[in-house]
Amino acid sequence: MTVRADGLALSSGGEAVLHPVTLELRPGLPNVLLGPTGAGKTTLLRLLAGLDRPSEGRLFAEGREVTGQPVRRRSVAMVYQQFINYPTLSVFENIASPLRVAGLKRAEIEQRVREAARVLRLEPYLARRPMELSGGQQQRTAIARALVKRAALVLMDEPLANLDYKLREELREELPKLFAESGSVFVYATTEPAEALLLGGFVATLSEGRVTQFGRAGEVFRRPGDLATARVFSDPPLNEAPARAEGGRLVLATGAVMPAPAGVADGACTIGIRAHQVSLEPLPGAVDLPAVVRVAEVTGSETYVHCSFDGMDWVVLTPGVQRPEPGQEVTLWLDPQRCLVFGADGKLAAVAALAEAA
Repeated sequence: MTVRADGLALSSGGEAVLHPVTLELRPGLPNVLLGPTGAGKTTLLRLLAGLDRPSEGRLFAEGREVTGQPVRRRSVAMVYQQFINYPTLSVFENIASPLRVAGLKRAEIEQRVREAARVLRLEPYLARRPMELSGGQQQRTAIARALVKRAALVLMDEPLANLDYKLREELREELPKLFAESGSVFVYATTEPAEALLLGGFVATLSEGRVTQFGRAGEVFRRPGDLATARVFSDPPLNEAPARAEGGRLVLATGAVMPAPAGVADGACTIGIRAHQVSLEPLPGAVDLPAVVRVAEVTGSETYVHCSFDGMDWVVLTPGVQRPEPGQEVTLWLDPQRCLVFGADGKLAAVAALAEAA
């Protein structure tokens, strides 16, 4: 089973909600839609499901056009961020409901339901009704009902957002195994770059209703094709600074000078570097940038230090618990070998030697 969107787009009131999208989605690996809220992820999921009809473009499944086909005639399952369950049915019957509609035999239903319940840690709750469950348990029930159906196309709209941290981590490890074994095409929407990387597979980055890039998750992360993609695939936000390329050098607006990666043409550009690639400690060959601390956020074994310099706000991720005071002067160390450089048109101009190892 493959699913192909060919110029799929949606407009409303004369305004483009989703600009033309062309993607080929394959089984075996997750196909992740990554972007902030309002980027167009749910719109694209609904078009793929057949819940909405595109304003233009076509949709194919197994080489056959299904653009105008009603959703009830498609082999599709969908999981929403807000769980939907039948309140009067037990967890077992909620999960089993699509199998009973399909007319499967009792033994097959029993086997599939219990396997899904095992994967999603629902075995102790099969006799309960949804109102007797926590929100996370109800969401897992909705996910199990989608998975047990074994639909050809499974669409998941931020399905783990309401689960606690530990369970999210466990399911992020378990779900790719299910994707690989099922033979279904899985499309998984998320706002979290870390989740896209953990799930692996392919990722489509979305920004303002456009798919900016599609490819292997690690490749898109390391080599974003443009500034919009780099911003989508960075959390905390990408640190950016205007610069100018001149004769093999990059001159920042602050006056700092560093060598330019090979291939960067002279002219205006923007450097981008992620929070974990900037240091508060001296680095060999790094450029020093004087800055002032705005706030420090301790998150377990790491600290996000928010700094300002020359009218710009940057975030530095440092190991350990650091507690610099607001207003404290610090030095940011910027390694030229870890910078992405984007041209005046926003397109990637060069990837420095160590940026790809990030």
